[in-house]
Amino acid sequence: MTGRGSRTGTPRWHRLLPGGGGGSGARGIPSVCSGHPLVVEAAARQALADGGPVLVEATCNQVNHMGGYTGRRPAEFRCDVMAVAAEAGLPGERVLLGGDHLGPSPWRDLPAPQAMRSAAETVAAYVAAGYQKIHIDTSMGCLGEPEQLEDDLVAARAAQLVAVAEEQATLAGTSPSYVVGTEVPTPGGAHQQIRALAPTAPASVAATLEAHRAAFTRQGVPAAFERVIAVVVQPGVEFDMGKVVLYDRAPASALPGMLAGADGLAFEAHSTDYQPAYALRQLVEDGFAVLKVGPGLTFAMREALYGLDHAAIAMGRPPERSLARAMEEEMTARPGHWSAYYTGSEDERRMWRHFSYSDRIRYYWPAPGPRRAVRELFEFFADAPVPEVLVSQYLPSLVSRVRQGELAPLARPLVVAAVRDVLANYAAAVRA
Repeated sequence: MTGRGSRTGTPRWHRLLPGGGGGSGARGIPSVCSGHPLVVEAAARQALADGGPVLVEATCNQVNHMGGYTGRRPAEFRCDVMAVAAEAGLPGERVLLGGDHLGPSPWRDLPAPQAMRSAAETVAAYVAAGYQKIHIDTSMGCLGEPEQLEDDLVAARAAQLVAVAEEQATLAGTSPSYVVGTEVPTPGGAHQQIRALAPTAPASVAATLEAHRAAFTRQGVPAAFERVIAVVVQPGVEFDMGKVVLYDRAPASALPGMLAGADGLAFEAHSTDYQPAYALRQLVEDGFAVLKVGPGLTFAMREALYGLDHAAIAMGRPPERSLARAMEEEMTARPGHWSAYYTGSEDERRMWRHFSYSDRIRYYWPAPGPRRAVRELFEFFADAPVPEVLVSQYLPSLVSRVRQGELAPLARPLVVAAVRDVLANYAAAVRA
């Protein structure tokens, strides 16, 4: 099927692909926004099955020059991802890395000059570490500024960071590709319940692109604009604690036509988590070549881990050693990642902590306690198969493949398969 946003010529995003994308039949690329080893392994194995690359991205909150909430700097994150991919058998040249929402976000409680200095150091660290895809996002206000800034100021600050990136790229001998723009609501899912969500207006997209083009020129980096591969817009998809807004082509119908004269640019869609396969396919057809997914992957991982947790208890493991209990203890001891986001009674907040689409439990997997709990859960099963009846009970989406001998009923492969099932929808969408 020909997409409504189809264009002649090679799309700019193909520059990300090994060899520049020549001969690639893909019409888009999923962006895996998670550094969890189980998710990265699933993404690498899915890429092996598809025969293409894997794109893994980190945000500046997650990974920055100071460590971020994961405690990893860009070079360390790169090493970790490459190691997991290599263990899965994926060649390093098929691993693409991106920096997402790089800007002053982690330091926006500081005055703008100070926040931008930290943002510049982070951008330089990403480029120095060889990341191929750099999304610059300076849309958020800093201390004493409005929450959302005007296009001209956003673009001017973005150009400042691109100038830093270009200087570092010259030293490294690389040519990073850039993505500009941001989406509303904020990254990672809506903070509160969604009440209304409108796609980005075409006039806003045009204004964003023109403001960035002019700012890049004023900053002395006009050539960098030729390496802008995509602009982030809101297609009308989002999720909150318990609701997913599905893609509806009708309200977004004016967007695809904008790409006809956009010199190979594509749209980048954030928060595509939990979209059904048909919606992902339609997004790609409508010009959203880059589909970002993060919480939806760790949500699937948590579902599978909790399924194994229940299976282990059914097999006699003491309930007090359960993974769910370890996660609850960690989240209640350090509530900073969820307390401002989940509302309701204590029972409701407990439910959201573990099961919400926002998946703020993902911030806790790297902590020592949760890491130990996951390791001990896998050690409980060791190399013994999980009984098929318990796979049927607690991991029902996987049991048919276990019965048919397509999937080994072992703990880690079952978790990886659950995450791959999500990624398979993306793989099908970009190659439909």
